[in-house]
Amino acid sequence: MVYAGVESSSSGPLGLAVQILRGRWFMVYACFLIMSAAGATYIFGVYSSEIKNSLGYNQQTLNTLSFFKDLGANVGVVSGLINEVTPPWVVLTMGAGMNLFGYLMIYLAITKRISHMPVWQMCLYILIGANSQTFANTGALVTCVKNFPESRGVVLGLLKAFVGLSGAIITQLYLAFYGDDTKALVLFIAWLPAVISIISINTIRIMKVVRQPNELRVFYSFLYITLTLAGYLMVMIIIEKTLPDSRLEYSISATLVILVLISPLYVVIREEFSQWKHKIQTRNNNNNNQTSTISINIEKPTEVKQVPQPPPPPPPPTTTTHIESAAPVASKKFSLSSLIKIFKAPERGEDYSILQALVSVDMLVLFFATICGVGGTLTAIDNMGQIGESLGYPKKSISTFVSLISIWNCLGRLASGFLSEILLSKFKFPRPLMLTGVLLLSCVGHLLIAFGVPNSLYVSSVIIGFCFGAQWPLLFAVISEIFGLKYYSTLYNFGGVASPIGSYILNVRVTGNLYDKEAKKMPVKILSSSGKNDLTCIGVQCFKLSFLIITAATVLGAFVSLILVFRTRNFYKGDIYKKFREAAEAQSTTSTSTSVVEMEKEQLKPPSKTDERSEGHATKE
Repeated sequence: MVYAGVESSSSGPLGLAVQILRGRWFMVYACFLIMSAAGATYIFGVYSSEIKNSLGYNQQTLNTLSFFKDLGANVGVVSGLINEVTPPWVVLTMGAGMNLFGYLMIYLAITKRISHMPVWQMCLYILIGANSQTFANTGALVTCVKNFPESRGVVLGLLKAFVGLSGAIITQLYLAFYGDDTKALVLFIAWLPAVISIISINTIRIMKVVRQPNELRVFYSFLYITLTLAGYLMVMIIIEKTLPDSRLEYSISATLVILVLISPLYVVIREEFSQWKHKIQTRNNNNNNQTSTISINIEKPTEVKQVPQPPPPPPPPTTTTHIESAAPVASKKFSLSSLIKIFKAPERGEDYSILQALVSVDMLVLFFATICGVGGTLTAIDNMGQIGESLGYPKKSISTFVSLISIWNCLGRLASGFLSEILLSKFKFPRPLMLTGVLLLSCVGHLLIAFGVPNSLYVSSVIIGFCFGAQWPLLFAVISEIFGLKYYSTLYNFGGVASPIGSYILNVRVTGNLYDKEAKKMPVKILSSSGKNDLTCIGVQCFKLSFLIITAATVLGAFVSLILVFRTRNFYKGDIYKKFREAAEAQSTTSTSTSVVEMEKEQLKPPSKTDERSEGHATKE
């Protein structure tokens, strides 16, 4: 890096620039940008019909492709393990390459630049492209949580909110760049996230944990900007729904989106300038203190002669036979105690090992609840295009549903992140109980889809988007609080594995099969662009039974999550962030003590010959 050797405490403009680029808040901003382009998997409903028509897939095949997308987007154990032993820039670079390769191959397939693409290859390519999202999440989000452990709920809410907004952000930008060309959308999501990750690799890194007095206020500033962006995107969706398509309108909208995305830089520069100014003042005060102590007469310390000590007596002889006879017993005890230690979990909040966390009852309960909750909402999101089509909504309204899901996905993440943090700190309200409430709320959206209430798909899109988003900050915050941060990179990604499992059960095995059965009953078959009869189902019955099953599964997940609420009630009544505050205070005390010791050493240092000549000259005068 060009600025690696420049002191950030320099009083010139270069020092301020280095302070900004290497500061904690610019690192947070870089994470925001990565997250804002990392949600390509959430707009699958926009380009899924293009894949289905171009390649002649039925609904079950399309849902199989969707499953591999969800599998790639949530199985991030590999990225987590890599991040345990490498700096964040490694996983960010790997993720950029995977994203570019995976989605570029899909684009070449649907544009017929590659012919005869078998289904398994399409599944592999979308798996690779979607899996790049876990590398971006691990490199950016996990790093941010470790840098701000006392504000983890807020950090998770903000970063996950940008992921939720990314679908609407990408949609606005691609409409300005390519127009209403869904094939070009696949190309757009191939290169945009890769470029942003490569630009940010020198910025995102693990930093020393320093608790700033105004830390929460800064995050609230970011919150207001995020809400502004979400509100603006909501207004643009309504305007674009009522007005005819216009390339100029899309360009203006995209320009305003970019300006709002740049606006957090004001907060970053303000905070880093304040810290840089404080460093300059502290350094000047230290220099003045050292200058004021130069006139003190210092006597040279007398040399103390060291008296040689007699050598220590030799150790008493030991019997070899005793050691050899005790060795097998000690070995057995050691192996048994080690085995017990591996599976014996520490207290909640302490650092679990990966194995201890994976086999714990808390993780299993949380994992099952997530399978039911996230699996159901993700099924609704992935099938939103076909749901709208079956209920007779126009194509433009279907794009509106996807954008509404994206925006309320963001708001759900913000609400669960900030609100759970406030309720936890003020009222000791446990996060698992909030997760239970979110699961029950999502059942309302599932039932609206099941019974096909007229014009209710707008409401169900809002509910499902909100609940889907709200589950993620709660899930990842609970994992970090119960199992510690030492192996958070791996445990964070393991928690996401529940999503593709739920998606496969509820989306592929249940919804896809039932949809195709209903489509085969249709008297008229629709001819796709590939020349094959497309299995398209029209009517409320297409998804009715599927979403009744999803509702029942979600209710079951909500009741299972109550087990975790009961098990962790005493843990959340205590001060779960106490050790982080004590560590920050200890580090602050150590830094202060080190500064005092350095000043005392500077004062006790013998004067140089130049100083002695100066003192002699002053005495003569």
